[in-house]
Amino acid sequence: MPKYIMWGSYCEDVIEKRAPYRQEHLNGLVSQKEQGILVTLGPTKDVTKVFGIYDAENEEIVKKIIESDPYWKNGIWTEYEIKEWIQAI
Repeated sequence: MPKYIMWGSYCEDVIEKRAPYRQEHLNGLVSQKEQGILVTLGPTKDVTKVFGIYDAENEEIVKKIIESDPYWKNGIWTEYEIKEWIQAI
């Protein structure tokens, strides 16, 4: 199955602004992981960027997952890019 990477940005003051949506966001990630779609996802140490790896049949599935996340719907993630990734090793 193809792998996709997601690279995105967080809003200003993300730590405070994400609080109301954090548990719903984390619950969604656990569900995606259990379904075998999400490989990994997390912020950079300075919490300005987010990086994720997904196993999905196509890019549209990844886009739907990202855009249904409460962080995207509530402006915590402000932009993202998806690229198909070739895992060499």
